Amino acid sequence: MSNSELAASYAALILADEGIEITADKLNSLIKAANVADVEPIWATLFAKALEGKDVKDLLLNVGSGGPAAPAAAGGAAPAAAGEAAPAAEEKKEEEAEESDEDMGFGLFD
Repeated sequence: MSNSELAASYAALILADEGIEITADKLNSLIKAANVADVEPIWATLFAKALEGKDVKDLLLNVGSGGPAAPAAAGGAAPAAAGEAAPAAEEKKEEEAEESDEDMGFGLFD
């Protein structure tokens, strides 16, 4: 990430933390106040447009979360099939666990 991108990112985080609307003018003001040299004004405009109408704090809190959970499968014969499929799924997980770094030709301590 370049210094320009970092400066615009930090300025956006400061504005979001204070609960102030993120605009290009406010981002540029913060960047100038921080004495960050050589930041093109386009970065402030890009960040302001990208974050327009979004809650930055909510975005930060949900960085690691995936999408919504997958819905459960519905059907009348599902209990009988699920009982048979469970051991096969466990075997597959065990096989995947065995195929670690050895397949790539290097290990943790190589």
